[in-house]
Amino acid sequence: MKNSFIFFLILAVEVFCSRDFYGILGVGRKASTNEIKKAYRRMAKEMHPDKNRDDPNANEKFQDLSAAYETLSDPDRRKIYDRGGEEALAKDDRNGGGGDPFSSFFGGGGSPFGDFFGFDGGNGGEREIPKGANIVIDLWVSLEELYLGNFVELTHNKPVAKPAKGTRKCNCRQEMVTRSLGPGRFQMTQQQVCDDCPNIKFVNEEHHLEVEVEPGMMDGMQHKFVSEGEPHMDGEPGDLILEIRTYPHKKFERRGDDLYTNVTISLVDALRGFEMDIEHLDGHKVHVSREKVTWPGARIRKKGEGMPNYENNNLFGTLYITFDIEFPKGELDSADKERIAEILKQGTINSVYNGIGGTKS
Repeated sequence: MKNSFIFFLILAVEVFCSRDFYGILGVGRKASTNEIKKAYRRMAKEMHPDKNRDDPNANEKFQDLSAAYETLSDPDRRKIYDRGGEEALAKDDRNGGGGDPFSSFFGGGGSPFGDFFGFDGGNGGEREIPKGANIVIDLWVSLEELYLGNFVELTHNKPVAKPAKGTRKCNCRQEMVTRSLGPGRFQMTQQQVCDDCPNIKFVNEEHHLEVEVEPGMMDGMQHKFVSEGEPHMDGEPGDLILEIRTYPHKKFERRGDDLYTNVTISLVDALRGFEMDIEHLDGHKVHVSREKVTWPGARIRKKGEGMPNYENNNLFGTLYITFDIEFPKGELDSADKERIAEILKQGTINSVYNGIGGTKS
């Protein structure tokens, strides 16, 4: 019985160590970090357990996906994995190279459950640590980047605390102090009490950051870099917050997940019909054809040709195309006028009415 248990344990370890992280993410062994991140973002939305409640292995698959991403997105851990697989990673972790998985995945600072559920992380009610101000910066991106997605690299000059000579007053606080004024007489007053801390100075360091512009993101959405904001002499730095802003586009206007554009056609095409292709944000062609008469302001819809939905990139909004008519310049002779009137079979119309909410008479 004991030998069977040991055999089962060894078999389980071998199975655990045999996961192909590249295969799980669906990328090649030479895939770049950006390709790995794109693959993970796409598959994480598709494989999330909440969207696959009918699959009994959904949680296990999602854990495998997360483990693959956490390993391959870290250059050091990826090198170790490439040399010896998960067994090499496990050895490195045992030798002190692993660290807290919650800290590495959520950007440092302990378990994520304190953030989600309000736990104090074992601080026991200690005084709240002061924090520097957040820095909020507009991240201007093109409509093409919001359609396709992109990784944007930034250079950020961050003040970092360095040791300096001398000491300074720190952790200053207000405390109640009792003073005797004589037999049976006391006075309680509030005064500031400070500690003596080693002196520090702030030195600017260049930090290279990478932010993912996800398909379907909208103006006002934010990406946060923890502890990349303003420093605090006696506490923690604030956060750097990048807020999405979209450059105006020469062809398209975005409203939610829908796109709007205007097309000018000739009077001849407006009367006889036309075919044309509109180049979309990723370069593919949207074919438009019409055999009927097109009047100024006419609008057609092309479903599925709008922006990708942020929550589900498999869904797309609608492209609305509004037509303007370019009339020819110059004069027509009497014969041409007669021929046009004969072809159109439309007499003179002189109908005067209030076009702003009124009723046509």
